[in-house]
Amino acid sequence: MDKVDFVADTNAIIYAIEGNPSMRGFIQCTPAVSVITEIELLGKRGILPHEADEIRMLLSGLPIIRLTESIKEAAISLKQRYSVKLPDAVIAATALCLKLPLCTADLGFDKIQEIETILITP
Repeated sequence: MDKVDFVADTNAIIYAIEGNPSMRGFIQCTPAVSVITEIELLGKRGILPHEADEIRMLLSGLPIIRLTESIKEAAISLKQRYSVKLPDAVIAATALCLKLPLCTADLGFDKIQEIETILITP
């Protein structure tokens, strides 16, 4: 895996796709994304074919981190400790296992002490 700067939460990728100004500072950065983010983005109800193509194009240039045994175990631990939703636990566990910060607009990740968050303001 090439140099990766952070793990991007699903909302960060959505903001990047939409051209949200909050993502300008990250243009030169390389994020990794959890397979959960890929599923959330492409599994959106009512997604149009051109939207799915745009998402696939963006994701094709990023490392997609699959669910490993260590990510699974970390997600279980985080879910038990912080009562977070399963997708959030897996995304946080991905950042934890990669020893990378998590870029997100979701304030709920702040309570997870084991990870560093880069909070974006939409």
